[in-house]
Amino acid sequence: MPQKTLTDGPRTGALAKAHAEASGKRWWILAVIAIAQLMVVLDATIVNIALPSAQADLGFSDGNRQWIVTAYALAFASLLLLGGRIADLFGRKPAFLVGVVGFAAASALGGAANGFTMLVIARALQGVFGALLAPAALSLLNTTFTDARERARAFSVYGAIAGAGGAVGLLLGGVLTDAFDWRWTLYVNVAIAVVAFIGGWVLLGNHRDAANARLDVPGTVLVAAGLFSVVYGFSNAETHDWGSPLTWGFLGAGGLLLATFAWWQTRTAHPLLPLRILLDRDRGASFLAVLITGAGMFGVFLFLTYYLQLNLGFSPTRTGVAFLPMVGALMVASQVGTTVLMPRIGPKAVIPLGFAIATAGMAWLTGIGLGSDYVSAVLPQLIVIGAGLGLVMPPAMQLATGGVAAEDAGVASATVNAMQQVGGSIGTALLNTLAASAATDYLSGHNPASRPVQAQATIESYTTAFGWSAGFFAAGTVIAFLLYRRGVPKQDAGAAPVVHM
Repeated sequence: MPQKTLTDGPRTGALAKAHAEASGKRWWILAVIAIAQLMVVLDATIVNIALPSAQADLGFSDGNRQWIVTAYALAFASLLLLGGRIADLFGRKPAFLVGVVGFAAASALGGAANGFTMLVIARALQGVFGALLAPAALSLLNTTFTDARERARAFSVYGAIAGAGGAVGLLLGGVLTDAFDWRWTLYVNVAIAVVAFIGGWVLLGNHRDAANARLDVPGTVLVAAGLFSVVYGFSNAETHDWGSPLTWGFLGAGGLLLATFAWWQTRTAHPLLPLRILLDRDRGASFLAVLITGAGMFGVFLFLTYYLQLNLGFSPTRTGVAFLPMVGALMVASQVGTTVLMPRIGPKAVIPLGFAIATAGMAWLTGIGLGSDYVSAVLPQLIVIGAGLGLVMPPAMQLATGGVAAEDAGVASATVNAMQQVGGSIGTALLNTLAASAATDYLSGHNPASRPVQAQATIESYTTAFGWSAGFFAAGTVIAFLLYRRGVPKQDAGAAPVVHM
């Protein structure tokens, strides 16, 4: 047995000190990543509340209004996989920093918009740089936290932001619009970006895990065009109908392009999205869980926002505050789910349980009526929904990106974001169509000129949307239970990401 030397003690102490410093630095990196992710997620909803004010100021039509939202979604969704691969090929730090600066510049351009065209261009540019920033941020989280316990805590924070960011966006959008002007819903990103850029510049190191690979140009074109067509097709379903060529034509083209992309990934030497990422059973189940959650969550944010403002008379600020209990429940549940339940009983129990709880909350929310109030008919349901989603989103995101090789971390992270974005687009189109049909059906059997009848028709549209959202979550319960493996997932030591700081 080797004898200890006098230097063993100091050396051990130095190693412990270095480890402590590295651990502390990781949590600062998490804070920077969280700030950047919050900025991206906020912009999915923060502008929504400000749209009426922007429309009145810039004078664009109701028909054009949707493009303020759609321009962001189209650019963001269609370029996500490219953004993730760029982070893998050229380094996550430069991808992160360029994404932050570009997003801030696009936000400033939108805030200074003097017309509809300038605002739409700015929103599209936000989507472009968001598609670079979001996967870089998530892949940085994936490669920074390798210890199982620290990783669970980090993903509970990140997943809570991803799940609750939309509600926070509604609150912040309402406060800024009421207190200042609609332009500040865009200008606020500049302030957030300054903090994220300084933190990223100081704390992040750069490493190109896929430096020897090449960009799959045909695959990039196929998947970008496919995702664009799918999101654009569902967006057209909101303004046209499902029988319109602009709807089914783009949806069909998108499906064909994505199928061709999947075929090409099996043929090329440097695939944009290696199929090994999708074919892992737990990871595939997690991608579907994120997609279903994105579709169902719009039943909460979109239609409940309408109900609170138009039926209960809430101001934009008060509407945002009304969602905070859901945010709180989601954050608590995310901590419990990722740090306590997942390490003990695994995803086959935790994620279906979360979906089942969210299903119950959404079904309970269908009980709202003309005489309902927030405290009894909305608040308890929001808490239940938040608790359910907190058990789904963070664990699913953790499993979707866990265990991938370091050179695939960026594209795996981009796939998570793409699933959430496409799910949101599907949910928005389907729920808007179903809600409008429910209102029309109700009016056809009553006196449409009567104000009480019109008010009840809006209630019918909301409850229909909530019911279908409950159906989405119920389907998620069954799918998650069937697809996830039993037991606690074990990280593949050979595929474990390496810390680069």
